[in-house]
Amino acid sequence: MKRIIVITSGKGGVGKTTTAVNLGAAINHFGKNVLVVDGNLTTPNVGIFLGSPEVPVSLNHVLNGKAEVFEAVYEHESGMKILPASLSLKELDKIKPNNIKDLKKDLTDIAEYVIVDSAAGLGNEARSAMDLADELIIVTNPELPAVTDALKTIKLAEKAHKPVLGIIVTRVRGDKIEMSPELVKEMLETPVLGMIPEDRSIQKSLNLKNPVIHTHPTSHASRAYKEIASQILNVPYEAHKDKKNVFKTWLKKLGLA
Repeated sequence: MKRIIVITSGKGGVGKTTTAVNLGAAINHFGKNVLVVDGNLTTPNVGIFLGSPEVPVSLNHVLNGKAEVFEAVYEHESGMKILPASLSLKELDKIKPNNIKDLKKDLTDIAEYVIVDSAAGLGNEARSAMDLADELIIVTNPELPAVTDALKTIKLAEKAHKPVLGIIVTRVRGDKIEMSPELVKEMLETPVLGMIPEDRSIQKSLNLKNPVIHTHPTSHASRAYKEIASQILNVPYEAHKDKKNVFKTWLKKLGLA
């Protein structure tokens, strides 16, 4: 069954784009055909995260009727597909975010799993991406203001009759100051799909313009995203095997395996 999963948040800066890119990469890691769409039209970042900040044809061209969806799709070196939005200020006045919901069939013709990075907040852009969704994943931090904004997003999803698959909590430090997973779940009354630790590997992967899934496959963050993807796909994942596989790769490079 083909699925469009929109990654959204009640506020910016919580790791929504990082989650969209890495969740897409993690689903692709399990052999699925994945397309990551930059639905954050006013402040797009997916292309920047993946080393394609400017492309000849973007989602903006598609929404304005100047191109077909397939013309704006590019393939990452991992095999994951991306559909970037334009960074051009000239394109801002031409944006028609409401048209994105009309792309559903075209997007699912291209990939089995479509991950959409939504605009943050509860404005028209975020609502337009929500209209496209089969399911939503809400990203938050383990802090009261972020969780409160996530609750507003859940209420908006309920009003729009869009199912929330779960919550991903990012930038988890594991200290006594932040909110516990149990408290986040209790406040939001929604399953917590996973906790992404504060991990320097994520920042390093951003500098390398590649998902942490690929740049640091054995990192805590990488394994956390793979665990979430395995839940979504309902496939087994044993985190400890990642380290073994990397070790075997190095042995092969050294001619010892």
